Amino acid sequence: MNPSDVLPHRYPMLLVDRVVDLVPGESLTALKAVTANEPCYAEDGPGDYPATLLVESWCQAAVLLSSWDRPADDRVVLFGAIADVEFHHPVTPGCVVRHSVRVLDARGGTVAFTGHSEADGHVVMTVGRVVTTTRSTADLRPAT
Repeated sequence: MNPSDVLPHRYPMLLVDRVVDLVPGESLTALKAVTANEPCYAEDGPGDYPATLLVESWCQAAVLLSSWDRPADDRVVLFGAIADVEFHHPVTPGCVVRHSVRVLDARGGTVAFTGHSEADGHVVMTVGRVVTTTRSTADLRPAT
């Protein structure tokens, strides 16, 4: 399955290129190739990949893990918490980032994840904990 089959994101905000390993309900490994053509480099040219986009990319991999076998058309994954994120090395154009995501705990529609990201043989980011919850789109619409 393609990440765009599960995630609602499209270019330029789809930040996962490929899933290379998946153990449903347990772990996932995904890749993001950082290029000099990323929209974040449009004004100032290539430099360090923004930390916010690195976190977003990792979080998209987490959503893929929790949602791989479910259709995306009637639900929304909401992020409730993120803690203990550390950045260790810069990511630059030409790097292929390997996101490793593992489920810490899952109860109902709420899932806690942990993991890290690597590029060029270095751990570039560690994620202590991210918590998501899944809701039906109907539950999020205003009452009429």
